[in-house]
Amino acid sequence: MAGRKAGFASKQFEKQFHYGKSDLGAVLTREGTEFRLWAPTAERVELRLYRSGHEGGAFRTEALCRAEKGVWVWKCAEQLNGIYYDYLVTVDGESRETADPYARACGLNGRRSMVIDLAAAAPEGWQEDAAPPRQAEDVIYELHVREFSWAESGGFPASVRGTYAAFCCDNTSLPGHPEQSTGLAYLRELGVTHVQLMPVYDFGSVDESDPDGSFNWGYDPVNYNVPEGSYSSDPTRGDVRVRELRELVQSLHRQGFRVVMDVVYNHTYSRDSWLERTVPGYYYRTRRDGSDSNGSGCGNDIASERSMCAQYILDSVLFWAEEYHMDGFRFDLMGLLDAELMQRIRAALDERFGRGEKLVYGEPWAASSTACRRGTRLADKAALSSLDPEIGAFCDAVRDAVKGSVSKRQSPGFVNGGRNFEERILQSVTAWCGGEGAFHAAAPSQVITYLSCHDDMTLWDKLVATLDPNLDWDRGTEKVLRANRLAAAICMTCQGRLFLLSGEEFGRTKQGEDNTFRSPIEMNRLDWQRAWDNRDLVAYYRGLIALRKQIPALCDKSVRARERVLHASVPAPRCVTVELDNPEGPWKRILLIYNASSRAVSVPLPDGRWNLLADGEQSFWWRAPHPVKEAKAAPGTALILGLA
Repeated sequence: MAGRKAGFASKQFEKQFHYGKSDLGAVLTREGTEFRLWAPTAERVELRLYRSGHEGGAFRTEALCRAEKGVWVWKCAEQLNGIYYDYLVTVDGESRETADPYARACGLNGRRSMVIDLAAAAPEGWQEDAAPPRQAEDVIYELHVREFSWAESGGFPASVRGTYAAFCCDNTSLPGHPEQSTGLAYLRELGVTHVQLMPVYDFGSVDESDPDGSFNWGYDPVNYNVPEGSYSSDPTRGDVRVRELRELVQSLHRQGFRVVMDVVYNHTYSRDSWLERTVPGYYYRTRRDGSDSNGSGCGNDIASERSMCAQYILDSVLFWAEEYHMDGFRFDLMGLLDAELMQRIRAALDERFGRGEKLVYGEPWAASSTACRRGTRLADKAALSSLDPEIGAFCDAVRDAVKGSVSKRQSPGFVNGGRNFEERILQSVTAWCGGEGAFHAAAPSQVITYLSCHDDMTLWDKLVATLDPNLDWDRGTEKVLRANRLAAAICMTCQGRLFLLSGEEFGRTKQGEDNTFRSPIEMNRLDWQRAWDNRDLVAYYRGLIALRKQIPALCDKSVRARERVLHASVPAPRCVTVELDNPEGPWKRILLIYNASSRAVSVPLPDGRWNLLADGEQSFWWRAPHPVKEAKAAPGTALILGLA
């Protein structure tokens, strides 16, 4: 086996066995049904057919025939739509059961694949479904399907809470307060343009027969091209999850949102995956001593640099874009995938859907080093400036400069008492483009500007941990609220693509926990009551988002965006000012003052008629003219002025 693994990396193996056609899996044709499985090292492959996705034995067994490029094939004249199946693959004399890695539907818990007519599993109007037009700015909002609608405070019908179907509910509100919208109506009011769904492919950490019995974020793929069943109304029927996820996407599009899918191609739930059972040793990186590479921190690393592994990932991305109308992809631990693959994904999406029509971004890091093939260039921070400018990356440099290190609980940033962050805040305004330091991007289009995501502490909890000695996670203090507003004002006025963790804008808390991937749903659910309790904070975010969309200097994603900075300075410790050129907007210049100090700071106001757009308490001043004659930022606040 060791010799074979070494051979997998050879050019000879790739030339002999690379299969570039898109017909792998179970495909219905006019003539019947065709099954194709790429298993170049197999001695024998048997197909087993079932009436149920989780019960009973096979009613029929057929031997596949070896064809070209390591592909095994079996065809029949019957239309086997709705029939479940798996394979028995024999390698080196050992036979192992496996589902189909290329399956597009499956039964309960993904143990058996299902033949599916995708056209028949489409909701009414699916062919006409299309994404809404792009807005002046991308505002990405990260959501987990179960967290979104689980709490009673969301006002969702009990029958759909925690499911795909909750996204099809219109005009939900907080019980007892109909004036407080929840759900998608709330997101529209906030100004969100893109909903990023945490994993909705089939994952292994939740038992679909008892979906309420456990909770998980879902970063543990089992069937890459099949929707997760625990969010569906009937996980035992393979077509139901397909239809209901499409209905979710359709509903989001209808209500004005684009949809980004969180994808995890860097590792699988288990090393004993369908990929491994089909072609043992091929899809995973190993160290020289034969042990598994573990740069993911999850026990295994996918060998994306191998040609058929790369082909599998590329085909999967295109499948979700075409068959589920996904408008973008967020790549988990993108720093473990090779840069060449990411370039191919970007190019393929552009070719099929138009330049930049589909968002592509990810985490430009890994949990630790990985054992990739020599000469492989990974899609990490070091490669960012050489990647296509429409491949984005989460900017931890902005995040940590504003609120402090995520790895050091008590370590503050600019807004919560940290010192010597002024230069990093100035770099953040231009999305760390063109400079030197911890993060280096070629253009703001490559930068995801954010303060919090599902990983690590929420923004609110980080501020409470560093500013409130009583650690009142639920209520916080005025000091925490002030720091939250300042953090939001900085983030909303930095170039790059804007990203928010769901609930950040209403002070979402997880009681200080920094890794809730499998904590109870009660810890993870969105508590919509907080949107009402902290409605002033929500309004502050809403005003900043609306203001940002009117400032081309902030929305500029081009390589020349940084040239809009006319002046930047540090007028006092823990205070920075930036003046931006904004000739296309309603205000020809923008003056930003971020004052994290304990004293008011005044800066000279350039000549002209300046108006107050936002300050530390109110972000809607821009709705009407409010002339000012001085630029004075109160302690711990931001001041945003516009030249009429």
